[in-house]
Amino acid sequence: MSTPTDHHHSDAAPAHSDPQSPSSVPSTVCLRCGNHSSSSSPTTNTTTSFSPPPWNDLSSPPPVYRPIKAPAINAPPPNTQAIILTPINSPEDLHRFHSSSAGRHFLGFVSALSASVRGCKISDPCPHRSPAVDHLLSILKTLSAWIDEIPPAPQTSRYGNPSFRAWHSRLTDSGESIVRDLITNFAAFLYCLARLGLIVEEDHRAIVLRVFVAYLDLMRKLQMTYCLEPAGSHGVWGLDDYHFLPFVFGSAQLIDHRYMKPKSIHNPDILDNFSGEYMYLSCVAFVKKVKKGVFAEHSPMLDDISGVLTWQKVNGGLLKMYKAEVLEKVPIMQHFLFGSLIPW
Repeated sequence: MSTPTDHHHSDAAPAHSDPQSPSSVPSTVCLRCGNHSSSSSPTTNTTTSFSPPPWNDLSSPPPVYRPIKAPAINAPPPNTQAIILTPINSPEDLHRFHSSSAGRHFLGFVSALSASVRGCKISDPCPHRSPAVDHLLSILKTLSAWIDEIPPAPQTSRYGNPSFRAWHSRLTDSGESIVRDLITNFAAFLYCLARLGLIVEEDHRAIVLRVFVAYLDLMRKLQMTYCLEPAGSHGVWGLDDYHFLPFVFGSAQLIDHRYMKPKSIHNPDILDNFSGEYMYLSCVAFVKKVKKGVFAEHSPMLDDISGVLTWQKVNGGLLKMYKAEVLEKVPIMQHFLFGSLIPW
């Protein structure tokens, strides 16, 4: 399909020009159609630190990922020294990961979790809960209680309350390496439990509506109590400075909803009354709480997504965006851990 060379939308955003190419010219990305336009006329300040992904991809069917169907992997003996690797340091490493069965299975696991909560509210019953689900909830409850026991200290700086160090020290001194892994790579941690057979397909709804929601509450409590800022951010071109998957799962919850549409995020009454039942609305409400000013200015990507007609398209687009903007970014994936359960 050919790309139009001129646009008449008013919401085109600057995109990258290639500084190494003498023939490159400044270009813009249209947030409404996702197409690029170029101009040979002099411009200033035409580059930004991040180019938003084109949302015209939402019109195409979302990629289909096969959920894990392989038998569970036996855990290594307790006395076996685990070999933990962080080998992703280049785009070539990313390509190797996504071409492997481990990469496909991990993305399939995330896709299956999303599908499991389609049309579900957070308060809906979860018929199946393995013991591992209840154990995870117990761990998250304990970590949340620690925040109450370690209140923020008086501080003069805006970010990074020193009491967080005390909370983190208690975490690292607890001797529970499982807890540390749970906090730093939560989705991968859940995937490992699935590979071990401790989480089965029937648990998926409980994993999202109970465990993941509790994890999200814990992260927000940490961020707000100890004034923690993100290590890295796409700024205004990101969905949220801290999270991505809640938008994926939350959009799946709203698929086929009779009344709430993507544009409903602009209705304060809907956010007030339903953010406790739907993760997507909860995320938008949180963004509006921590960011001041006009929503379309501080969160243009979320504002743009609200113009999509159906939650089905939003969910499919966000799954692709998760792969492109999270799992295919070296600065993020260089922290991804590999071992016997997620082999390299």
